Amino acid sequence: MTERMFEEKQHASLYQKYRFDPPDELKELILQYLDKKKGKPHQLAVDLGCGTGQTSRPLTAYFEQVVGIDVSQSQVEQARAVPGFPNLSYRVGTAEELPFPDGSVDLLTAASAAHWFDAERFIKEATRVLKPRGCLALFGYGDNVKIHYESCGDQLNNIYEEVKQILLPYTSSKVTGANSKLKDLFEAIPYPDKERIEIIPIKQQLSIKNVIGFIQTFSMYQAYLRADPSAATMLLERTTSRILEEMKVSSTEAKVNFIMEYFYVLACKPE
Repeated sequence: MTERMFEEKQHASLYQKYRFDPPDELKELILQYLDKKKGKPHQLAVDLGCGTGQTSRPLTAYFEQVVGIDVSQSQVEQARAVPGFPNLSYRVGTAEELPFPDGSVDLLTAASAAHWFDAERFIKEATRVLKPRGCLALFGYGDNVKIHYESCGDQLNNIYEEVKQILLPYTSSKVTGANSKLKDLFEAIPYPDKERIEIIPIKQQLSIKNVIGFIQTFSMYQAYLRADPSAATMLLERTTSRILEEMKVSSTEAKVNFIMEYFYVLACKPE
């Protein structure tokens, strides 16, 4: 059964504001794989665990129709609020029960979501709805984040690691599926044609405000917030103050280099 961890409206709003679009490098790898294995036309892409639509929206330039699916009504409402994508629609639902006919989907994607799925049921349903030579693209990023700013990178990384340790008791066992880079799910996919890449380093510039906002989107931070609102709020305030002090800046708009290690699983359904 798909776990429901992102359903509160405030959490969905944070997700829309602070979660990242998929990096261009990863998007190109996925599209090249689909072109090589199946070829055009690209008619239907389905983005599972779509959240607030960060992966769904970029797909619209390459597919006749894109459908984003998420278990959270609040996340779907946030996604629908973004205008300008006439070939994109959203539905509330799960990855294990998809509202599509057999053999109708060209590409199934899941960004930072597949570790929440019931693997056996998801693979069975993916196999049902994918066209022959249709593809799976499951990806995300591990927790090995590195932060750099002038000469204080080590100190900033230590602060980030301390936050992770505080949140560790509130971390779902399902998150280990992401931190293991979907190794078990990859092994469970029965298709002969599949590949898994563990490390694709992606560097971007983020403001301190956005780093703190990103932490707020974590399911484990939200669990901590529910358990102890005062302590969770103080953690963010203290972390912000410590980062400002280490960087010797006064504004949370100051930017750092934020390096994440993405991974992906690609698989092609046989004829």
